[in-house]
Amino acid sequence: MSTNVYIDGFNLYNGAVRNTPFKWLDISAMCKMLLPRHTINRIKYFTARVIGFPHDPDAPQRQDIYIRALRLLPTVDVSADAWFSSYPVNLPVYPVRYPDPTRPPVRQRVVKNEEKRTDVNIATAMLLDCFVNDCDIFVVISNDSDLIAAIETIRNHFGKEVGVINPHPPGGMSGHLKKVASWHMRTINKTVLQRCQLPNALTDSKGVFSKPPSW
Repeated sequence: MSTNVYIDGFNLYNGAVRNTPFKWLDISAMCKMLLPRHTINRIKYFTARVIGFPHDPDAPQRQDIYIRALRLLPTVDVSADAWFSSYPVNLPVYPVRYPDPTRPPVRQRVVKNEEKRTDVNIATAMLLDCFVNDCDIFVVISNDSDLIAAIETIRNHFGKEVGVINPHPPGGMSGHLKKVASWHMRTINKTVLQRCQLPNALTDSKGVFSKPPSW
């Protein structure tokens, strides 16, 4: 039975990869290691274009290099048309303080960075693949509960199996996703990440390129 895997790139990065030396991740090898009994039909990787801030102006360039590497993997489709919206907003400070119990809590003006479109792209791709019967089993690598409706539709209306792999630490998995999934994995072991790294140097139609030095 064929399996399609749908990866929320930033969920995977922030949940499993960010604070490790394993950012040059071969997602095809990772999926094969996580799902050894599955016949993987295709892997769809979804991400948003990062913003370069003064403390890390090279982040967009590193992301471009990584996307370039992923596009060399034969079973991987990359969707990178989502974006980040950055805007100021007033939010309650933490811990929440009420100097005057009759008034709202103390607030601080901060910059909020919000990813736009990724979860909708994933849900749309899953449903479209379900409509055209592109695979037998769906696997989602994400901890985003916004995908619940798509998972429920695929399971309840089409009778398809949908597994969820949590890229965050075990205790941080969404309970809502657990309930709607056919099955779930609690986390992604760091050993898997370590064993599934791309070669340091790769070649595409533009020439030779390498893993970012800071990675």
